[in-house]
Amino acid sequence: MTSLISESFEVASKATPIMADLPKEHFIASVMEDYDVMCWGCGLHLLLPSHAPVFKCGWCGALTNQNAGKRECKYFWLRRLRDRCFVCILLMFMLFVICGGVWAAFPVLFSISYFRGIFHSIITFILSVTTVYTFSSASFACAGTPPSVVWGSYPAVGKGALENYTFCQLCSKPKSPRSHHCRSCGMCILDMDHHCPFIGNCVGAANHRHFIALLISVVTSTFYISIMTVYVCWHIWPSITYEPFDHSYGFGSDFAMRAIREIVYGLLKSVVLLSPRGLVLVYLFVSSVSLGIGLSILLWQQLSFIYEGKTYLNHLNDGVGEKDCQNLVQFFGCPYSFSIYLPHCSLSRFLPSFRKKTQRHKK
Repeated sequence: MTSLISESFEVASKATPIMADLPKEHFIASVMEDYDVMCWGCGLHLLLPSHAPVFKCGWCGALTNQNAGKRECKYFWLRRLRDRCFVCILLMFMLFVICGGVWAAFPVLFSISYFRGIFHSIITFILSVTTVYTFSSASFACAGTPPSVVWGSYPAVGKGALENYTFCQLCSKPKSPRSHHCRSCGMCILDMDHHCPFIGNCVGAANHRHFIALLISVVTSTFYISIMTVYVCWHIWPSITYEPFDHSYGFGSDFAMRAIREIVYGLLKSVVLLSPRGLVLVYLFVSSVSLGIGLSILLWQQLSFIYEGKTYLNHLNDGVGEKDCQNLVQFFGCPYSFSIYLPHCSLSRFLPSFRKKTQRHKK
C-alpha cells in the first residue's frame, strides 16, 4: 500500500510539479475490492474479484446471473385460449375429413367392388385411429419435466451436482442446461424443440416422438386421401363438354392454348353439375394436397434436426451437433445392438456414419 502511494506520488510530482507541496494523504491508490455473493445452488458465500453479473460456483457448478429479474408473462391466458381454439378447430377438421370422406367416397367404392370397399375401410380405420391417437398423445401429454435436484443447501449438494444449471426466475427452481422455459405453457420443458399452437402444447423430450409419429401419420393420410378422391371423382365426374377444335390453324402454341382453355372451361362447367358428394371430394382433395405439402416440409425439417443431434431451439442458438444416422435410431427408441439375441451383431455396423475419423499415422 505504501509503495503504491509513493510510486503514484513520484509520478504525479514529475507530471505536475505544482502538486508537490500537497501532503501524501491526498494521493489515494485504487484497490480492487472483493464482492461477497451467494450461490443459489449450494448456498455458499463466494468472493469475486470484481462485480461480475454472471459467475459460476466452483463447488456445485451452478451459474448465477445477478441481473436476471423476474419478468411477468403478459397475456398468458390469451395464449392458452389461442392454443385451446387451435386444438378444437383441428379436432373438428379431423372429424370432418374422416366422416366426410367416408360419406362421400365409400358408397362409390362399394358400388364398384365390395371387396375394394372392405379393403379401403380397413385402411381408413387404421389411419384414423393412428392419427387421433398420436394427436392426443402429443397434445395432452406432458412435454417433458426437468429432473428434480437438491439445491440451496451446502451439505446436501455435492461437488459438480448442479453443473451449468441456472435458476429459472419464473418457475423459482433450478433449470438444467437442456431445459427451456416456455411462456405459453408457463413451465420449463426438457429438450424443448418448439411450442406448437396446433397441438396446444410444447414439443419436448416426453412427446417429441409422438409429434413425429403424428406428422408421419398425417402425411400418409393426406397422400392416401388425395389418391382416393381422384379415383372416386374419376367414376362420378360428369361428362366434360367442349367445342370441337379447329385444326385449320395448325398445331402450334396457339392451338395448345385454345385446347387448354376449352378443357378448363369444360371442367368448370362440369363442377356445377357435381353432386354434394363430388363437391366434398373436391374440397378434400385440395385441402389434403396443400396440408400434405406443408407437413412434409415440416417433417423433413424435424428429421434433419434429429439427424444432426439438435432441436429447433439449438439450431436457432447455433448449437453444434454430431451428424449421424444413429441419432435417428436412438430417437425412435431402437437399441444400437441386439446383444441379447446376437452377441456379435451390432446395428451400428450397418448404418452409415458421417463422423470425421482421425487418421493415425504409422511411425
